[in-house]
Amino acid sequence: MKSPIVSIKWLQQHLADPKLIILDASQKGNQNNESTRFEGLQIVGARIFDIKNDFSDTTNPLPNSLPDTDAFAKAAQKLGINKDSKIVIYDNLGAYTSPRAWWLFTIMGHESVWVLDGGLPAYAKENLPLEAIENRSYTSGNFESNFNSNLVKTKEQILANIATKEAVLIDARSSDRFLGETKEPRVGLRSGHIPGSINIPYTTVLRDGHFLPKEELSQVLPQHSNPMYFSCGSGVTACIDLIAYKIIGNNNEKAIYDGSWTEWGQIESLPIE
Repeated sequence: MKSPIVSIKWLQQHLADPKLIILDASQKGNQNNESTRFEGLQIVGARIFDIKNDFSDTTNPLPNSLPDTDAFAKAAQKLGINKDSKIVIYDNLGAYTSPRAWWLFTIMGHESVWVLDGGLPAYAKENLPLEAIENRSYTSGNFESNFNSNLVKTKEQILANIATKEAVLIDARSSDRFLGETKEPRVGLRSGHIPGSINIPYTTVLRDGHFLPKEELSQVLPQHSNPMYFSCGSGVTACIDLIAYKIIGNNNEKAIYDGSWTEWGQIESLPIE
């Protein structure tokens, strides 16, 4: 199983590859109040991967919802992405939104896609060239979506799993949110967690914007033989935990609960702990 991440060194060695496309998945603002020193800057030649506006279902009231397959393909084509493109994705926080972008390509059937470990901060630390972010247009690509429905779960499937315990549900939110000790950052959501879920805050698998080394991740992450479903606030940081499990070579079935706590926490009829 190939690693879902690549290093800065790997990227440098492959910059001349004509099939390589670098995507900047940074977003302005986030629910965890993470901030960046690199607002307005990008890796030279990077293309803007706008999760909120171009790669989410903007008709869905829930944030960051999985887009329609055709809409995703058209947005990817507009960025000049082809079926044979080798895609490296980063963000300006190290690892925050880039794993979500990686998962989107994965669920759409594209295999040659990686997250840049350490992201823009690590790239800049090596004194590598940056440029001001600029909206550019590209020759349309021939990207095609081949949607894999097994990689995403609905609230109905999560509810059924509470009874069957077929899969382990992992919640990537902070422990105080998971335990209901603090108010949710989004208005109108109950506090607590989905019954039976376990808490692995996404921050526990990262250090300075990098994923922990494989050996450390193996010690941090509890091992399970069951399928794994990942949840968080809105389906973004759940992808960080999912990638961490892939780094250690865990081959269990893995899926994202796309509605996550933003959906579950506002529906009074759904159980919470």
